[in-house]
Amino acid sequence: MSITKSFDTRKLVLLSLLTAIVIVLQIVGAFIKFGPFSISLVLLPIAVGAALVSPMAGGWLGLVFGFVVLVSGDANPFLAVNPAGTIIVVMLKGALAGLAAGAVYRLISNIIKSGTGKTFAAIAAAAVCPIVNTGIFILGSYVFFLPTLREWSAAAGDYSSVTAFIFIGMIGVNFLVELGLNLALSPTIVRLIQYGQDRRAL
Repeated sequence: MSITKSFDTRKLVLLSLLTAIVIVLQIVGAFIKFGPFSISLVLLPIAVGAALVSPMAGGWLGLVFGFVVLVSGDANPFLAVNPAGTIIVVMLKGALAGLAAGAVYRLISNIIKSGTGKTFAAIAAAAVCPIVNTGIFILGSYVFFLPTLREWSAAAGDYSSVTAFIFIGMIGVNFLVELGLNLALSPTIVRLIQYGQDRRAL
């Protein structure tokens, strides 16, 4: 029983630490913009938490990410148009990004039971986070904000369609930066995960 409690305590401490990191990184990241929106630096700790603790932990960290986005004012342009839709999209995209990263990590590491498998699983989890996060944002944009996006696209005048405006004007550079950061830092994620697993084995 004491071993189980110790294990649960370590997971709780790690999750608390990652929650704090998510909050700090999102606040800092709000000042780093490529285009109209800030980049999401928090996807790295979300991927780490999803892999080291559980998919549900990744989902929790994603919810924290979404909450900070809402209270920091980063989503204000969308809140002014559709508050309920904005809250749904912002909270859902973060939570699903964390859940998906954890699920992918566990699936691959269970199939390929070796050090190489864990490395590949960590890289895949790091990639899945921004893909799901951005994918839910795109879907939510079409569902909740299409008329407004048509107006923004027309006002910008540089895009042939709303789809071009969304993919190029709104998310293009941001997504590439987020994905590139996660992939470039995935070796760090691997080391953190391996260190955490080694500590749990002791």
